[in-house]
This record gives sequence, structure tokens and C-alpha cells, in this order.
Amino acid sequence: MRNNLYRKKSNNKKKIAIVVGTRPEVIKIFPIIKLIETEYSNSFEYKLIATGQHNTMLKQALNFFKLQPDYNLSLMKENQRLSDLTSSALLSIGKLLKKENPDIVLVQGDTTTALCGALSAFYHKISIGHIEAGLRTYDKYQPFPEEINRHLVDVMADFCFAPTENNKENLLREGINPDKIFVTGNTVIDTLLLIKEQYKNKMGEQLSKFNIKNNEKIILVTAHRRENFGENIKNICKALLLISKKFIKYKIVYPVHKNPNIRNVVTDMLSGKDNIILLPPLQYFEFITLLANSYLIITDSGGVQEEAPVFGIPVLIVREKSERTEGIKAGGLKLVGVLTQNIFENVRELIEDKKAYNFMSKAQNPYGDGRAAQKILNILRKKLL
Repeated sequence: MRNNLYRKKSNNKKKIAIVVGTRPEVIKIFPIIKLIETEYSNSFEYKLIATGQHNTMLKQALNFFKLQPDYNLSLMKENQRLSDLTSSALLSIGKLLKKENPDIVLVQGDTTTALCGALSAFYHKISIGHIEAGLRTYDKYQPFPEEINRHLVDVMADFCFAPTENNKENLLREGINPDKIFVTGNTVIDTLLLIKEQYKNKMGEQLSKFNIKNNEKIILVTAHRRENFGENIKNICKALLLISKKFIKYKIVYPVHKNPNIRNVVTDMLSGKDNIILLPPLQYFEFITLLANSYLIITDSGGVQEEAPVFGIPVLIVREKSERTEGIKAGGLKLVGVLTQNIFENVRELIEDKKAYNFMSKAQNPYGDGRAAQKILNILRKKLL
């Protein structure tokens, strides 16, 4: 079994295995792939492995970015247990790594796919690069299972690509070798800036598809995390009902995740309301169009917490803890929990108090300048070639 760790100076291209399983992973890995294909093709080749952890939404993102996986494992099953997904992903990825024999495996974020990609690489003694390293809540069940996934991947990684200095400090406190930590910014900013420039003239067309006029104020909602199953999602829906009754001129737009633990509750509680629009999961550009044109956002998503500040949209986080603390400190994000009245009161403040709204909407984006992918590939070229 070969050991690829920090292989030095060769005239040959280095092979990168990129492992993705969910839509956010594709969104954040896209600028890496784009640069490999254009500016770094003399240094690297890549193989794209899709696990299909969230198969439908994964395919939407792959199609939007015109990415064709070299392998699609299609591991998604209805109401699949984490243990089943983990074991099947670990075995399937391991077989492909043995076949392809890459120089490094890149994983992104904190999904079960990222964990299994890193662990498979570790078992095969292949270098590991972790994009979006060092995010922490220090509560192993919030978010679940992502918080533990992040810790485990960072311990195994040979390259920890931390989006911010705060993420770097987390890693240093945990004893990660400082020579393995690189502050790069977040690749989602790279992607958003590319999309914003390429599609800015098409956003009006997208809004009309959802029966939304350009001057209507949108409250965009995304809530789907495991820790919000059960009573929490009911509380969030109760808050949305209060908001819809109090602020009838605002349209609440909620693309509903397909997981039945979310979809069934949301459909039962929110269907048929005049100013609540329930949508199926959206294509990436459709979602970004809604996000960019929203008045405010209510979310439990990690990715949305990074994306919204690019457009100056205030974000209320319906979770007890967030790993995106930089956005909270900057003022663009606010952690409001999952109690119905607290969510409602924070929305009312942003609608009725323009000073509070302006403070959040004008907060500085702490997640980078759109050059994260370039920084990551420059580091890999320097270290691996």
C-alpha cells in the first residue's frame, strides 16, 4: 500500500479524487473543478465521485454546473439510517480509491459523504484535503451528525482549508499542526460571484415563475435539519403562521425539503395560506434568485448563512447554536432559536425597525473575496508537485 502524504516534485500531473454527496458540496466544489479544467490543467487531473447521499438535489446541482461524475454510487434510500449510509459509503468509496489510486482526496464540509471520503482515504494512506475546515459549535449534537463529522475529518486531514481566522484558531486550540492549516476564505463566495455576474439579467424571469412581482417583499424560509425534526419544525411553522397573519403584504416563500419528517409537517400546517408559497426543492439558480431578492431569511442551513451576506440580506437562524459565528459577530446573522414567539418577535423587529434592519443588511461579509479556490489549488500545487 503506497503512502501519498506530501509527495514531492514530479513532472507528472497529480490526480485529485473529489467526493461529493449533497447539493451544497457540489456548489462549493464547483470553483475548484472549474479552475482545474482551465488554469491548472497542466498540474492536476481529477475524478469526481458522487455518492448520491441526497440524490435528487445532488443531480440538480450537477446538471446546473454541467458536471458529469466519473462515478455515481446512488446510495440514497428512503429514511436511511446514518449507520447504513456510513457503512455503504465507506465500502463503495474505498473500492474506487483502490481502483483510481489518487494522490489526494478532497472532501468538502461536514456531511456523511465527507466523513466517509476522508476515512476511506486515511485507510488507503492517501492525502486528505478538507475544504471548510475548523467550523465548530462544540456541541456534538448540534448540528447532528455534522459537528462530529467536522472534528473527525480535520483530525485526519493533511490540508485543513479554513475559511476564516476564527476557524484556524479552533483548529490550533485542538492541537492540529499549524503547518497543515491554511486560511483561504469560503469557496461558496467564489461560486456566488460567478453566478451573480453570469445570470444577473435573468433574475426577473425567475421571480415571475413563482408568481412573485419584482416589488414584493419576500421572507425566504429554509428549515430541514435533523435537530429540527418533531416539535421544533412545528414551532417554526407556528411562527410563520403568525408572521403571515401580521404582515399580510409580505410573501413567505418556503422551498420544502423532500425529507418526510419536514415535508409532512410543513404541508399539513402551512398549505392553503394566501401569502405562504410552498415550493418543491429548487434548482440552484432559482434558489439564489429568491435569496438575492429577499427582504430577510429564516433558516437552519449552514450554507445560507454564508450566501446571504453576499447580497446584504439579514438572516435569522432557527437553531440553538451555529458554527458560522463570524457572521453573527459581524452582525449580518442572528441566532434566534426555535421558540415560536422568539422567531416572530425577531421578524417583527426587522420589519418595523428600519435601524435594526439596516444594521444587519450592511454588515460586512466575513467569508472571503472570491479567490478561495485559487488559493487552495496554489497550496496543493506547491505541496504536491
